[in-house]
Amino acid sequence: MGQAALIVIDMINNYEHPDAEKLLPSVREALPAVVRLLAAARSADVPVIYVNDNFGHWRSHLGEILETALSGPHADLVEQVRPDEKSLFVLKARHSIFFETPLGYLLGELGVDHLVLCGQVTEQCVLYSALDAHIRRLTVTVAGDAVAHIYADLARAALRMMERNMGAEIRSADAIEL
Repeated sequence: MGQAALIVIDMINNYEHPDAEKLLPSVREALPAVVRLLAAARSADVPVIYVNDNFGHWRSHLGEILETALSGPHADLVEQVRPDEKSLFVLKARHSIFFETPLGYLLGELGVDHLVLCGQVTEQCVLYSALDAHIRRLTVTVAGDAVAHIYADLARAALRMMERNMGAEIRSADAIEL
Protein backbone atom coordinates (compact mmCIF):
# COMPACT_ATOMS: atom_id res chain seq x y z
CA MET A 1 0.00 0.00 0.00
CA GLY A 2 1.04 3.59 -0.53
CA GLN A 3 0.73 6.62 1.70
CA ALA A 4 -2.18 6.32 4.13
CA ALA A 5 -4.27 8.97 5.84
CA LEU A 6 -6.68 8.50 8.72
CA ILE A 7 -10.03 10.10 7.89
CA VAL A 8 -12.19 10.91 10.92
CA ILE A 9 -15.76 11.41 9.73
CA ASP A 10 -18.22 13.63 11.63
CA MET A 11 -16.85 12.97 15.12
CA ILE A 12 -16.90 16.67 16.04
CA ASN A 13 -20.59 16.58 16.69
CA ASN A 14 -23.06 18.33 18.95
CA TYR A 15 -25.52 15.42 18.67
CA GLU A 16 -28.46 17.76 18.23
CA HIS A 17 -30.17 15.95 15.38
CA PRO A 18 -33.18 13.64 15.10
CA ASP A 19 -31.20 10.37 15.16
CA ALA A 20 -28.83 11.33 17.96
CA GLU A 21 -30.42 9.16 20.66
CA LYS A 22 -30.20 6.10 18.38
CA LEU A 23 -26.60 6.95 17.41
CA LEU A 24 -25.09 7.75 20.82
CA PRO A 25 -24.80 4.17 22.19
CA SER A 26 -22.87 3.11 19.10
CA VAL A 27 -20.63 6.18 19.29
CA ARG A 28 -19.76 5.31 22.88
CA GLU A 29 -18.95 1.76 21.79
CA ALA A 30 -16.77 2.84 18.82
CA LEU A 31 -14.99 5.66 20.64
CA PRO A 32 -12.14 3.65 22.23
CA ALA A 33 -11.16 2.24 18.83
CA VAL A 34 -11.24 5.72 17.27
CA VAL A 35 -9.00 6.99 20.07
CA ARG A 36 -6.54 4.12 19.48
CA LEU A 37 -6.50 4.81 15.73
CA LEU A 38 -5.80 8.48 16.34
CA ALA A 39 -2.93 7.63 18.67
CA ALA A 40 -1.47 5.13 16.18
CA ALA A 41 -1.72 7.58 13.26
CA ARG A 42 -0.16 10.40 15.25
CA SER A 43 2.63 8.12 16.49
CA ALA A 44 3.37 6.96 12.91
CA ASP A 45 3.20 10.55 11.58
CA VAL A 46 0.33 9.56 9.28
CA PRO A 47 -1.88 12.49 8.25
CA VAL A 48 -5.08 12.77 10.28
CA ILE A 49 -7.85 14.52 8.38
CA TYR A 50 -11.12 15.37 10.07
CA VAL A 51 -13.95 15.71 7.56
CA ASN A 52 -16.97 17.08 9.29
CA ASP A 53 -20.47 18.39 8.79
CA ASN A 54 -20.73 22.12 9.28
CA PHE A 55 -24.06 22.10 11.15
CA GLY A 56 -25.55 24.19 8.35
CA HIS A 57 -23.60 27.34 9.20
CA TRP A 58 -21.60 28.28 6.14
CA ARG A 59 -19.35 30.51 8.18
CA SER A 60 -18.28 27.53 10.29
CA HIS A 61 -14.66 26.60 10.80
CA LEU A 62 -12.94 24.08 13.03
CA GLY A 63 -12.78 26.44 16.01
CA GLU A 64 -16.48 27.24 15.89
CA ILE A 65 -17.54 23.64 15.31
CA LEU A 66 -15.27 22.33 18.06
CA GLU A 67 -16.43 25.00 20.50
CA THR A 68 -20.09 24.21 19.74
CA ALA A 69 -19.54 20.48 20.22
CA LEU A 70 -17.49 20.92 23.40
CA SER A 71 -20.14 23.16 24.95
CA GLY A 72 -22.89 20.60 24.34
CA PRO A 73 -24.20 17.80 26.52
CA HIS A 74 -21.93 15.19 24.88
CA ALA A 75 -18.64 17.06 25.14
CA ASP A 76 -17.08 13.96 26.69
CA LEU A 77 -17.38 12.16 23.35
CA VAL A 78 -15.75 15.00 21.43
CA GLU A 79 -12.98 15.76 23.92
CA GLN A 80 -11.48 12.30 23.43
CA VAL A 81 -11.11 12.77 19.67
CA ARG A 82 -10.41 16.48 19.41
CA PRO A 83 -7.99 17.48 16.65
CA ASP A 84 -4.42 18.24 17.64
CA GLU A 85 -2.21 20.98 16.16
CA LYS A 86 -1.12 18.77 13.25
CA SER A 87 -4.61 17.59 12.28
CA LEU A 88 -6.12 18.76 9.02
CA PHE A 89 -9.77 19.75 8.73
CA VAL A 90 -12.25 19.76 5.82
CA LEU A 91 -15.87 20.87 5.97
CA LYS A 92 -18.47 18.87 4.09
CA ALA A 93 -22.01 19.69 3.13
CA ARG A 94 -23.45 16.26 2.45
CA HIS A 95 -22.82 12.61 3.23
CA SER A 96 -19.66 11.98 1.24
CA ILE A 97 -16.31 13.34 2.38
CA PHE A 98 -15.60 14.16 -1.28
CA PHE A 99 -18.84 15.87 -2.37
CA GLU A 100 -18.08 19.54 -3.05
CA THR A 101 -15.00 19.48 -0.77
CA PRO A 102 -11.28 20.07 -1.47
CA LEU A 103 -10.40 16.65 -0.01
CA GLY A 104 -9.38 15.12 -3.34
CA TYR A 105 -6.93 17.96 -3.94
CA LEU A 106 -5.57 17.70 -0.40
CA LEU A 107 -5.01 13.95 -0.74
CA GLY A 108 -3.15 14.55 -4.00
CA GLU A 109 -0.94 17.18 -2.37
CA LEU A 110 -0.13 14.75 0.44
CA GLY A 111 0.46 11.84 -1.93
CA VAL A 112 -2.23 9.80 -0.17
CA ASP A 113 -3.69 6.82 -1.99
CA HIS A 114 -4.96 4.78 0.98
CA LEU A 115 -7.76 5.99 3.24
CA VAL A 116 -8.46 4.52 6.65
CA LEU A 117 -12.01 5.51 7.55
CA CYS A 118 -13.47 5.83 11.03
CA GLY A 119 -16.29 7.87 12.52
CA GLN A 120 -20.01 8.09 11.89
CA VAL A 121 -22.50 7.08 10.48
CA THR A 122 -21.57 3.67 9.02
CA GLU A 123 -24.69 3.27 6.88
CA GLN A 124 -24.60 6.85 5.65
CA CYS A 125 -21.47 9.01 5.54
CA VAL A 126 -18.95 6.18 5.88
CA LEU A 127 -20.64 4.13 3.16
CA TYR A 128 -20.93 7.01 0.68
CA SER A 129 -17.39 8.15 1.40
CA ALA A 130 -16.03 4.64 0.79
CA LEU A 131 -17.90 4.52 -2.52
CA ASP A 132 -16.54 7.88 -3.62
CA ALA A 133 -13.01 6.82 -2.61
CA HIS A 134 -13.41 3.60 -4.60
CA ILE A 135 -14.56 5.55 -7.66
CA ARG A 136 -11.40 7.65 -7.31
CA ARG A 137 -9.31 4.44 -7.27
CA LEU A 138 -8.14 4.95 -3.71
CA THR A 139 -7.50 1.99 -1.43
CA VAL A 140 -9.97 1.94 1.44
CA THR A 141 -9.77 0.33 4.85
CA VAL A 142 -12.65 0.73 7.26
CA ALA A 143 -12.03 0.24 10.95
CA GLY A 144 -15.13 -1.83 11.63
CA ASP A 145 -14.97 -1.30 15.37
CA ALA A 146 -14.31 2.45 15.00
CA VAL A 147 -17.46 3.34 13.08
CA ALA A 148 -20.78 4.14 14.73
CA HIS A 149 -24.24 3.45 13.39
CA ILE A 150 -27.86 4.40 13.86
CA TYR A 151 -29.24 1.06 12.67
CA ALA A 152 -27.12 -2.02 13.36
CA ASP A 153 -28.62 -4.10 10.55
CA LEU A 154 -27.98 -1.38 7.97
CA ALA A 155 -24.45 -0.89 9.30
CA ARG A 156 -23.69 -4.60 8.88
CA ALA A 157 -25.06 -4.46 5.34
CA ALA A 158 -23.07 -1.29 4.59
CA LEU A 159 -19.82 -2.87 5.79
CA ARG A 160 -20.53 -5.93 3.66
CA MET A 161 -21.25 -3.73 0.62
CA MET A 162 -18.02 -1.78 1.16
CA GLU A 163 -16.07 -5.02 1.33
CA ARG A 164 -17.81 -6.86 -1.50
CA ASN A 165 -18.64 -4.09 -3.96
CA MET A 166 -15.83 -1.62 -3.31
CA GLY A 167 -12.96 -3.88 -2.32
CA ALA A 168 -12.62 -2.16 1.04
CA GLU A 169 -10.81 -4.01 3.77
CA ILE A 170 -12.82 -4.18 6.98
CA ARG A 171 -10.49 -4.60 9.95
CA SER A 172 -10.43 -3.88 13.64
CA ALA A 173 -8.61 -0.70 14.58
CA ASP A 174 -5.85 -2.70 16.25
CA ALA A 175 -5.25 -4.76 13.09
CA ILE A 176 -4.75 -1.74 10.83
CA GLU A 177 -1.15 -0.93 9.98
CA LEU A 178 -0.58 2.76 9.40
